[in-house]
Amino acid sequence: QVQLVESGGGLVQAGDSLRLSCAASGRTFSSYVMGWFRQAPGKEREVVATIMWSGTSPAYADSVKGRFTISRDNAKNTVYLQMNSLKPEDTAVYYCAARPATRGIFDYWGQGTQVTVSS
Repeated sequence: QVQLVESGGGLVQAGDSLRLSCAASGRTFSSYVMGWFRQAPGKEREVVATIMWSGTSPAYADSVKGRFTISRDNAKNTVYLQMNSLKPEDTAVYYCAARPATRGIFDYWGQGTQVTVSS
């Protein structure tokens, strides 16, 4: 059974940094795309960043380009989201997700971790 467990959220001030982690287990993810999504109160969930499990093809939402970095550690089966220069508008619940590279839909989701950025 696939499990994605996020950690690393918290309350920070504008301009601070946070690193989110997503520990993945339950299968081999070598042919998977991993993603970070977020959902703010009253808004739809949006994609933040995605990456192939191989580490190739990182992609970012325009709103986080240059500030956020997605990466993975194969040895630890963990995907990270390094968030720098945080803004109040980054406040949201952040979710880790996974999908096979051949599918367009993310099948597996974590429970989410809250990130709150105060001004």
